Amino acid sequence: MQALTNKVKQVNRKPMSFMERLYLPAIFKGMAITFGHMFKKRPTVNYPEKTRPFSPVFRGLHILNRDEEGRENCTACGLCAVACPAEAITMEAAERKVGEENLYREEKYAAKYEINMLRCIFCGLCEEACPKDAIYLSETFAPANYQRKGFIYGKEDLLIPHPITEKEAYEKAKGGRVSVR
Repeated sequence: MQALTNKVKQVNRKPMSFMERLYLPAIFKGMAITFGHMFKKRPTVNYPEKTRPFSPVFRGLHILNRDEEGRENCTACGLCAVACPAEAITMEAAERKVGEENLYREEKYAAKYEINMLRCIFCGLCEEACPKDAIYLSETFAPANYQRKGFIYGKEDLLIPHPITEKEAYEKAKGGRVSVR
């Protein structure tokens, strides 16, 4: 039978020599490799104490954005939910009532906004689809949880802190992002 490639190598079936049967050269070679690794830099990062630098295109947990006055940017247009290939985003729209002008920018707002992080593939299409810059993916990892319902984030979990009352938390959550109008 003819070989499929020219990379075929015949297996050597000759008996092993005395040194090969002792396995000492192979043991010393393995110990030399192990000894060489002892002086290399460790790739492990001790996470809680140190954090590794993020890539500029890293996509982490979702954040619902606010404007400088603390009003929510989301107008419940549903484009993020439509753009999501995993169908992880669900929302319900509601009309703004009289006296709620300080809470929402537009007449329509998201009364219910949920993201199922077990379904989310962190593709960033929701961020690109949003015309109001209301949602973005932060530089935060999704935390571990023991129950499935802990991975379904509601509006109160996703909303960025208020920029006036919680200024430090707002700046931390904003990170290096610049607000776009």
